[in-house]
Amino acid sequence: MKKSLLIILLILSCALFMGLEIITNKIPRSKIPGASIIYIPSGKYLKHATFGYSSLLADLAYIWAIQYFSDYTIAERYDNLDHIFSIIAELDPRYLDPYELGSIIAVYEAKDPYLAFKVLDRGLEKNPDQWIFPYQAGHVATSTIKDYKLAQQYYKKAMEIEGAPPIVKRLYADAFFKDSDYQTSWQNWLEIFQTTDDERIKKIASNHLYQVRSALDLTQLKDAIEKFMQRYGQFPSNLDQLRSAGILASVPKDFDGNEYLYNPETGQVESPSTWWKR
Repeated sequence: MKKSLLIILLILSCALFMGLEIITNKIPRSKIPGASIIYIPSGKYLKHATFGYSSLLADLAYIWAIQYFSDYTIAERYDNLDHIFSIIAELDPRYLDPYELGSIIAVYEAKDPYLAFKVLDRGLEKNPDQWIFPYQAGHVATSTIKDYKLAQQYYKKAMEIEGAPPIVKRLYADAFFKDSDYQTSWQNWLEIFQTTDDERIKKIASNHLYQVRSALDLTQLKDAIEKFMQRYGQFPSNLDQLRSAGILASVPKDFDGNEYLYNPETGQVESPSTWWKR
């Protein structure tokens, strides 16, 4: 009885695929072997017809996708990127490589970072224990569209997943700096500096603390110099004049306790050290 049922199911599956092939063959499309996958509404339709071998079919679809997106003669191939990789995700949600490759193709080939976010968000949705997806999305947000608030959100998600490496927190702190939120960046770098036992990481955190402190101090000093200029019509002869004029309560020093460099002729002020060379 079980054998008969299995034979009937196999026959029905073959008939289904033959019917689908006939329909899709009538649709004009690039003549790429296996391109019928583009017209399958969802991977769940294929999954039900694989009789437990959906992971194998996901492998085959992934290999086909690599070949398809490597064919530069298909001008519109990126239009189907999300759909194709969503089918693979339905067939095998825990198959991690396709999410990563799909996002890479989206960013560097299709030049569409928002499509990459969509692929990576799907990866995280189906694999909430995988920090790599929000981590990669944070990198895309930082390096491609310079959306540092979005990067902060993604890095925060990655940090909250068990197993996330320490570098995620450092990138999170740096995203605040790039967004000019120096206070929050300072707090995060200070926590990294105070909690790590790794001397290399402590040095990295120290350098970034120097960078953040300099940014805060230089902003304060430049504003004070501008106020002095507006009040007296000239630049202060030295930074201590900002204190004696009552514009600053005290003249800040850099993270290492050194005085900032000041040019009274131009009113320019700068750090005495380069933060990444300390």
